[in-house]
Amino acid sequence: MNPENNYIEINKKSWNKRTEAHINSEFYDVDGFLKGKTSLNDIELNLLGDLKGKSILHLQCHFGQDTISLSRLGAEVTGIDLSDKAIESALQLAHDTHSSAQFICSDIYDLPNHLNKQFDIVFTSYGTIGWLPDLDKWAKVVSHFLKPNGRFVFVEFHPVVWMFDDNFETVGYRYFNSGAIVETVSGTYADRNADITESTVTWNHGLSEVMNSLIKSGLEINSLDEFDYSPYNCFNGTVEFEPKKYRIAHLEDKIPMVYSVVATKKNN
Repeated sequence: MNPENNYIEINKKSWNKRTEAHINSEFYDVDGFLKGKTSLNDIELNLLGDLKGKSILHLQCHFGQDTISLSRLGAEVTGIDLSDKAIESALQLAHDTHSSAQFICSDIYDLPNHLNKQFDIVFTSYGTIGWLPDLDKWAKVVSHFLKPNGRFVFVEFHPVVWMFDDNFETVGYRYFNSGAIVETVSGTYADRNADITESTVTWNHGLSEVMNSLIKSGLEINSLDEFDYSPYNCFNGTVEFEPKKYRIAHLEDKIPMVYSVVATKKNN
């Protein structure tokens, strides 16, 4: 079978395998999280603002740390993820932290069949849209779940990052979406020595594709910002130049590594 046509099952299997390694990794620091440490970064915290009493839909939530961190800030949060293993782990983490966060296992495109509610904020961050083939469909789901005048808060790795090979030495991929990228990957960004070898199916999405999908779905772009660092040490050859700010050592501050978007659903 064509991997592109079977991407949901292929990627679900990959994320199911990664979940256990991620929970046990230093990268995710579950012990620190259980003691009250937030998993959120300054970039998204500054965009989200005061969350007390807000309802939030968190798309592609992995095993729920950010979802629970949002609920700790006073929000009523529902996390969504494709991986049933990740959602099982999220539910356990919510139990262990006495969190009110709710979780649903679903493919994003199928979510309207599993959830009938609108939210003040839809949130998604870091390494999410590359797993999705159709951003118009994605943006429609975002819009569907937003209340009128609700906000979409989005933080993502910059598409320039995905043009490079793993060591950031050559440009190996197109900036623009040219269809599915099918790869076999060993280890994981959270534990490069993890005994995992899995196939993945991903897509590159340029900024114009992202922006136009949101505009077409009735969202008004309020801000677009780009950052010359990653708050996560998830790439090869990095240097930490300030606490929780990482760049590719030999590229220094020359490339964008993360971008953020805030958009509002038009009230019509």
